[in-house]
Amino acid sequence: MTETTQTRGAPPRPPDGAFEPYKPRSPEIRAAADALRGLRQDLFHDAFAYRPLRPGGRLARRSGRIGAYAAWTPHAVVGGLGLVAMLCGLASAGDSGPPSLLSGLLALGPVLLSLVRPVGAFWCSLAATTVTSVVSGASGFDWPWAPGSFLSHLVVLVVVALRTRPRTAAWMWLLTAAYGVVAETGFGWGHYSTDVGPMLTVSALLLLVVTVRHIRRQAEREVTAQQTVTEHERSRRTLLEERTTIARELHDVVAHHMSVVAIQAEAAPYRVQDPPPELEKAFATIRENAVAALTELRRVLGVVRAEDHAAPDAPQPTLADLDGLLANVRGAGLAAEKAVTGAVRELPQGVELSAYRIVQEALSNTLRHAPGASARVEIGYVLGGLGLRVVNGPPPAPRPGERSPGAGHGITGMRERVSMLDGVMTAAATDEGGYEVTVFLPVPVPVPVPAAAPATGDGA
Repeated sequence: MTETTQTRGAPPRPPDGAFEPYKPRSPEIRAAADALRGLRQDLFHDAFAYRPLRPGGRLARRSGRIGAYAAWTPHAVVGGLGLVAMLCGLASAGDSGPPSLLSGLLALGPVLLSLVRPVGAFWCSLAATTVTSVVSGASGFDWPWAPGSFLSHLVVLVVVALRTRPRTAAWMWLLTAAYGVVAETGFGWGHYSTDVGPMLTVSALLLLVVTVRHIRRQAEREVTAQQTVTEHERSRRTLLEERTTIARELHDVVAHHMSVVAIQAEAAPYRVQDPPPELEKAFATIRENAVAALTELRRVLGVVRAEDHAAPDAPQPTLADLDGLLANVRGAGLAAEKAVTGAVRELPQGVELSAYRIVQEALSNTLRHAPGASARVEIGYVLGGLGLRVVNGPPPAPRPGERSPGAGHGITGMRERVSMLDGVMTAAATDEGGYEVTVFLPVPVPVPVPAAAPATGDGA
């Protein structure tokens, strides 16, 4: 029994040879191991798994009976090629005996098998090639692929490559080359070994085309996925920008009201002669809360305001400024008219601002998408809210480069404003070929405040 000495305080030393299995391998060994792992995964693991070719394709998108039949076009093409390979096998045998029939069936079988078990069809094709070569070898056919087996193996390679991935196609070509070399050098005595080179050349070209198709379709899928993500992010960014714009615009409205409240609360005690201390304290509390709310509002707005955004100098527009807006769009070539129904009354500034922006965006969409069309703006003051309707007629035939496709985010901005005010909006094309935007913005009916009774007394 041997004893090992160990220095006090040092970590225990493992026995000799304990780490030999964990020695780092060279890059060549790792590459070879990865290649063998890929070969085992592509061509050996579940090689005969049942994976039927599902009907479909671009031709299947047609409706009706034609589309139902067109869905089976790939199966019919593969079956037809299998029959051609079978006929080549029967014709090359020279007689109608069992060897001829066997050669034809061995050429047809792997092709049909590729529709349900693609990887297994490749191995069956190599086995069928060997059997066909042995059966027909005495007749002097080319070695190792007889004419029927030659076409059958090419069809199997293409179908399996289409149904798998490019790495599998590479492995199949390498194994086909290895099979041809071994069959030619080891078992080709007395035969005309002239088809190994054509087999490798033609199969390489076909598999290269299939690989390029795979890569192209993969790139198209990635581009489509990226475009979908980009469009989603663009819509989300547009929505956030629209909300930021609404927050900036409403800041002036809310800040104005809060400033008025603070000023009135500060001046109210001086309008009453000898106000009681409770009233002075109440007005002071109102003013403090108004100033605090205004400060918090400005702080929140500083978060959503862009660095290069400057606060507007002029007041925010209202429905009273629609005449100026209509004059501007008429100058741009849009024949626009306005109609007002109901009793015109003053609305909350937030509603006025949102209504103005909705009409402005609807008219901008008309200029952008339907140049040359006429537009009509209808404003209805109804009990409990405000109704808006902006409709344009069908555009004339546009000249090249006249119509702008736009990004489709104007409707999103309008819906965001309507949703903020708990309103309802519809936007759709009209039967005449134009476009209509209808909005209803609820406005609470103000509750009248009863007038205070005049004070009576003996006069202080």
